Amino acid sequence: MIGKICGTGSYVPVEYMDNHELSRTVETSDEWIRERTGIVKRHIAKEDTTVSMAVKAAKQALTDSELCEEEIDLLIVSTISSNVILPCTACEVQKEIHAINATCFDLNAACTGFLFAYNTAQAYIAAGMCKNVLLIGAECLSTLIDWKDRTTCILFGDGAGAVVLRAEKGNLYRTVSCSDGRKGTALTCDMGDYIKMNGQEVFKFAVRQVPEAIAGVLKENNLKEEDIAHFILHQANRRIVEAVARRMNVELDKFPMNLQEYGNTSSASIPLLLDEMNRQGKLKRGQKLILAGFGAGLSWGASVLEW
Repeated sequence: MIGKICGTGSYVPVEYMDNHELSRTVETSDEWIRERTGIVKRHIAKEDTTVSMAVKAAKQALTDSELCEEEIDLLIVSTISSNVILPCTACEVQKEIHAINATCFDLNAACTGFLFAYNTAQAYIAAGMCKNVLLIGAECLSTLIDWKDRTTCILFGDGAGAVVLRAEKGNLYRTVSCSDGRKGTALTCDMGDYIKMNGQEVFKFAVRQVPEAIAGVLKENNLKEEDIAHFILHQANRRIVEAVARRMNVELDKFPMNLQEYGNTSSASIPLLLDEMNRQGKLKRGQKLILAGFGAGLSWGASVLEW
């Protein structure tokens, strides 16, 4: 058995901060940010929380899936920025949407979190442990940002994305998943502190490891680049996505991006993009996609998804 996506949803706060507004608080400019990141604005939660954003994205995904809440038997939330520790975010979402039959837990793998949550859900489905899974990536990163630190405050935004997986007959694709804690100091956030990042190290890591992970997952599944309709990368930085496309010698059109609107939303970025593409009719049944995540840990990986 394999989990097929049967519903998507997303939510971002109404409030946002564009580059011009940000330039009034730190020494930067719209041109400088666009050139180095591709980001134009980022949505900022003021009334919302990680839980409330996750709930809103989940409700959209359930509506799109045409499943009812009671049919969900596993609920995973990927987040590093929840407003709650106990109960976990997933249990808070369960309570709000009345998914009374779901086993719930959170997963923390930063920007690779949604990918690892997706792989976890596929393993549960393949083992026959569940049939319908609600996966959510939700982040309120504005609470972890020093708004006077130009290296981080220009990058991150808040939001949530969700997908529903339904068990169907099919073969499970092999995945590539990696971590290297020895290099974790490149991107950190200690308790009670703000996110700190060595941007150059993260960039070099991403443009080296992501193409290798994608090449590895293609080889593991006897696929070629031309078999893939879209490469859905974590939306961290336009330069990273462009560098990955160049290294793979694949046209940039196959690497959709929406980071200009949302910034880096960590574990929410992949499901946000999937929902946007789904609503725009850009995803067709039978298409093969590759999901690729990379970030703190350091962790990274790639998986094949058949739409």
